Amino acid sequence: MANALNVKPTRMELQKLKSHLAIARRGHKLLKDKQDELMRQFIEKIKQNNKLRQEVEASLEEALKNFVLASSVMKGAYLDELLAIPSQSVKVDIHKENIMSVEVPKMTFQASEDAEESHLALSYLNTSSEWDEAVQTLNQIMKPLLELSELEKTCQLMADDIESTRRRVNALEYRVIPDTQETIAFIESKLEESERSTKTRMIKIKDMNH
Repeated sequence: MANALNVKPTRMELQKLKSHLAIARRGHKLLKDKQDELMRQFIEKIKQNNKLRQEVEASLEEALKNFVLASSVMKGAYLDELLAIPSQSVKVDIHKENIMSVEVPKMTFQASEDAEESHLALSYLNTSSEWDEAVQTLNQIMKPLLELSELEKTCQLMADDIESTRRRVNALEYRVIPDTQETIAFIESKLEESERSTKTRMIKIKDMNH
């Protein structure tokens, strides 16, 4: 239920409130449009995220199976030696992108070509086919894995902003605008009552002078 604001019932205050009401209505429309568009894009991002997560998890599961098989046919010490050698030099650049006033991360991934070549030379020497397939799968999954982390962070930031925007929309829709409308109606009623009283007094004064 709306509550009238604690203001003096004057014409100046009435004009101020009408101006505030117009601004609140424009702000509500803009925020509601932003909320709707954010929600639309958020749903698209969630669908992309779910699809990519399934693909990444399937690849990681396959790589893990091959690692397990490789460990059963290769010596543990040799596996430890292979894992201790950096296979790639990786560079990740992160900058920000604006989506409906929400700043989200945008990442680019780049692996060193020289390190990649040396890794391939090492991986296909004295290693099992399962090991080679696991390493190849992990090499291929690095970029999608980065895209997945980018998508999940984007979804989180968008969800936070959607919730913040929703609270602001609700505050305007269910509190600010109704309270302002109630106060305007209250002031208009008081002003009309004052005008009627003034007219009545003027009539009485006029009758007394005749």
